[in-house]
Amino acid sequence: MTTHLSWGTPVDHLRRTRPDRAVLYLSPAVLHDTARRFTDGFPGLVTYAVKANPHEAVLANLLAAGITAFDVASPAEMQAVRRLAPGAVLHYNNPVRSPDEVALAAQIGVASASVDDTAELDKLAPLPKTTEIAVRLALPVPGAAYDFGAKFGAAPDQAVTLLQEVARRGHPPAICFHPGTQCADPEAWASYIRAAADVAARAGLRLARLNVGGGFAAHRAAAAPDLDAIFARIEAATRAAFGPATPALYCEPGRAMVAEAMTLATRIKAVRSGAVFLNDGIYGALAEARDIGAPARLRALSPCGTPRRGRPKPCVVFGPTCDSLDRLPGEVPLPEDLAPGDYVLFDGMGAYAACLATAFNGYGPTGPVTVGRVA
Repeated sequence: MTTHLSWGTPVDHLRRTRPDRAVLYLSPAVLHDTARRFTDGFPGLVTYAVKANPHEAVLANLLAAGITAFDVASPAEMQAVRRLAPGAVLHYNNPVRSPDEVALAAQIGVASASVDDTAELDKLAPLPKTTEIAVRLALPVPGAAYDFGAKFGAAPDQAVTLLQEVARRGHPPAICFHPGTQCADPEAWASYIRAAADVAARAGLRLARLNVGGGFAAHRAAAAPDLDAIFARIEAATRAAFGPATPALYCEPGRAMVAEAMTLATRIKAVRSGAVFLNDGIYGALAEARDIGAPARLRALSPCGTPRRGRPKPCVVFGPTCDSLDRLPGEVPLPEDLAPGDYVLFDGMGAYAACLATAFNGYGPTGPVTVGRVA
């Protein structure tokens, strides 16, 4: 793991080394800044959703920035955190697990787990009674790039029964939810919070805690999401909905925590009429483009690092593999003066780019290369 700052910016590295493979760049300073923004602004405990980027350098820098709790979805993620921080708090909020996974979670010592079904609650029997069990709530709430409730979560009536059963079995009862990925609408959280308060009231229980999930949007387009407005709405909505029974809050940001700390540099392999071929694509660090659209924060440079300033021209962008499906959706505006050998940099790529990338056809990003700043 590299922790020293070898390069000032990605452009410094590109200019000096001229890499021919795609490269991911990590700025620990930006990661620390984002972590502080969450810990200073969110009205409760901030946990990091490891799935967004489980790289050791990312986890180590978040620990150094003061993050002490982690949302883990698998034994591999539990072990990745434990290797660096034996005393870290682990929240096991993947609501579908195998018995073997639960046994390891009990051995490792998770502080919290979530459920959305009685059969899944039965699987959690090996966990000690001190383990908090959060019922995962699902609502048809708009505002996200895609809906996590399509796979996980209990409807309110089911959640009432399940919450009562959690308490009956002797676990501290809690509620969790996830408004969906890339959610920038504060009212999505407010709707869920009101529903959670109603479920708790109908169950006749006071919640130990309320997990308001992840879903916080990363900066993918022109305007950065207003995280402070979301934090304020969460706090106000919780007090209004729960009153004197207001539970302690925690959240589990993944994407918004790490996205800004990394930049992806790709190189142009070929330029044809209306099309550009990059050395990375949907089988690599740009995998998420298939589901939530191509990243819009990009810049183009000559091999010596000079910005390309030609008029933006809509282009079809292909990746490097021999699969014709390897292309970004729609058309991407790129400078008309691009040439083979130039670099196209995508900012805000710290989330999912590295962990979803494959080595199909022998391609895939290298790194991360440590830099002082990504821009």
